[in-house]
Amino acid sequence: MGTLPEAKDFDQLSPLGDQPQEIGKPSKAVMGTNLNIVYRVERAGLGTSLTKPLVAYGLLLGMVVCAHAADAPMPVKASPAPPPGWSGFYVGAHLGYAGGTSDWNATGPASGSLDLFNAYDAFKGTGSFLAGLQGGYNVKLPSHFMLGVEADISFPNTFSGTSVFVAPVFGQASYAEAVKVLGTLRGRFGYEYSNRLFYGTAGLAWSHGEFVRTQIVGTPVGGTATPGAVESTFRTRLGWAAGLGVEVPVASHWTARTEYLFTRFGNTEVFFPAGAQGFNSDLTIHTVRAGLNYQLDGKNLVDFKGFSSPNADIWAFHAQTTYLHQFAPRFRSPYLGPHSLVPNQGRETWDVTFYAGLKLWSGAEFWVNPEVEQGFGLSNTLGVAGFPSGEAYKLGSSFPYARVQRMFVRQTIDLGGKSETVDADINRFAGKQTANRLVITVGKFNIADVFDNNKYAHDPRSDFMNWALIDAGSFDYAGDAWGYNYGAAVEWYQGNWTVRGGLFDLSIVPGSTALDPTFRQHQWIAEIEHRHELWGQPGKVAVTGFLTRGDFGRFSDAVQLAQMVGGPADIAAVRRFTTRPGISLNVQQQLAPDLGLFMRAGIANGSVEATAFTDIDQSLAGGFSLKGNRWGRPDDTVGVAGILNGISDVHRAYFNAGGLGLLLGDGKLPNYGLEQIIEMYYSFPVSFWRATFDYQFISNPGYNRDRGPASVFGMRLRAQF
Repeated sequence: MGTLPEAKDFDQLSPLGDQPQEIGKPSKAVMGTNLNIVYRVERAGLGTSLTKPLVAYGLLLGMVVCAHAADAPMPVKASPAPPPGWSGFYVGAHLGYAGGTSDWNATGPASGSLDLFNAYDAFKGTGSFLAGLQGGYNVKLPSHFMLGVEADISFPNTFSGTSVFVAPVFGQASYAEAVKVLGTLRGRFGYEYSNRLFYGTAGLAWSHGEFVRTQIVGTPVGGTATPGAVESTFRTRLGWAAGLGVEVPVASHWTARTEYLFTRFGNTEVFFPAGAQGFNSDLTIHTVRAGLNYQLDGKNLVDFKGFSSPNADIWAFHAQTTYLHQFAPRFRSPYLGPHSLVPNQGRETWDVTFYAGLKLWSGAEFWVNPEVEQGFGLSNTLGVAGFPSGEAYKLGSSFPYARVQRMFVRQTIDLGGKSETVDADINRFAGKQTANRLVITVGKFNIADVFDNNKYAHDPRSDFMNWALIDAGSFDYAGDAWGYNYGAAVEWYQGNWTVRGGLFDLSIVPGSTALDPTFRQHQWIAEIEHRHELWGQPGKVAVTGFLTRGDFGRFSDAVQLAQMVGGPADIAAVRRFTTRPGISLNVQQQLAPDLGLFMRAGIANGSVEATAFTDIDQSLAGGFSLKGNRWGRPDDTVGVAGILNGISDVHRAYFNAGGLGLLLGDGKLPNYGLEQIIEMYYSFPVSFWRATFDYQFISNPGYNRDRGPASVFGMRLRAQF
């Protein structure tokens, strides 16, 4: 679940290999507001010493974030930046870092102050960074002064604080606040000097946040809260904001800015009934932001066809946004467990991804991919081993939030052979490379960016959506809850052969949000690929193997323990350092310029729990992809595929004993059956968007003959700039 490049015809080569599409597993949550795209950039580093320079570099990159023009399939070199007119409408995106405090007092009496600044944690991906959108209107006066009005909205990643207090009548408790979203409506007054705009700004501000009280010790007088009881509520605050900034032109229609903003909110009151306690607090925020604006002159407004690209020779920016909605009507469901697919429900996800690149030296590129995410998969991404949405992560959220999913350096070393032209695309610069080459990728990315690529089934943002189609279902590749981690991969291209290998970090606990900073738990991956021609049509065959070493449980141990002590089987209780291997086969074959077939088959050790992907020990999948040339719509694509997923005997016994897996757990499994899935999709362009209608038929969801069959209807909208 994840994704990488997708060109306008959805068949471009992968920027991290020789295959297509945006890659990974749960690519999730998209915010698709035409080109008013939410932009969030996290800064990231591998240690405390790297945090500050990487943050600064991330802010510099954010100043020139761009969106592709809808009618320009490839970015072009930036034209010289002419003096902007400054007058007229503009829209843009920003990112920044924030700090703040909230002074509070409560009945009891109790009081304190919350520090809302959160330092960046590279292995959790959290921090008090934020990103968002802005838009406004300027009027430039003959005296070089400028008057304007601007509105903005920002989404923090982690902007929160907690205080622990003790009061005689309330015992020990904690009070916490978290800002989820904030915005302003401000006037701007500036002066243009030497092709730069210096300005001041002030106006109204608002924020929406969560207030939480947790009882730690005792029971409050007049209340019902017991130790561990949590109460939460949401409130909207009103206040004011003021700041200073400077804005400069960087390309035709494009300006970049840096800005400091001080925001102050008045007192807000909340009451927690179970704690029988009221709180009063204020909020102060300091924010440093970098942004990019697109100036909309009169001609733009009348005949707007998209955003021109400000890309240059040594840096590049791209963006994508995807919205996906799925609905599962009623189906047979005689009982439900903690990880069951729930009938009669609909869920949606949306995300926005920005791809910022910088050429470092000959053959070396640095890429960072900030992403804004929001939404949920069906049943919170539970209930089906071959889950129907590759855009759904294992962690959902009602509020948009930002992460830096990829941040890596890629070095390409030419080894000779025929020279090939490489077009610019997502996470890829335009240029030339030799057929024989060595490619080294180091940093944070998705393992499926490099391994198990397939031209026809690999990107849930442009082709099939099911997890067991976008990758081999048994390919239990390492990653956090979003499917990304730190590691290194080496690819050696020689003639028709490619050999790949890599070492990657694991999450501390299978399926969790935090990666192991020690690399004690890790995964080795190797792949060999051969490209060929059959009847004059290109194809390839690849074999991928993995060896995972970390703290995992054996199903037999969990079942045995449950029989001894009673209760459901608990895999976490029997985890110890062990090894889980697996291997898979990946085939793609073009039959005609508009028709291609694919097949994947894989098997993994079924005696040990899955560590990162999903609960599949054996998987077989295959299908075809057909362009619409034959019915006069060459830009359309139809795909049809089938999946068979299975698990080992001891894995079945574990589920029947009430055990829970990464995605599955009906509470029992008396009637096992292969999970059988058919997926069909039809994709077609709509203006500069791409729309897809999808249907999936799932027999024996979660390997349970007592449940289903279930149908899942899906609709996807995607735009890439």
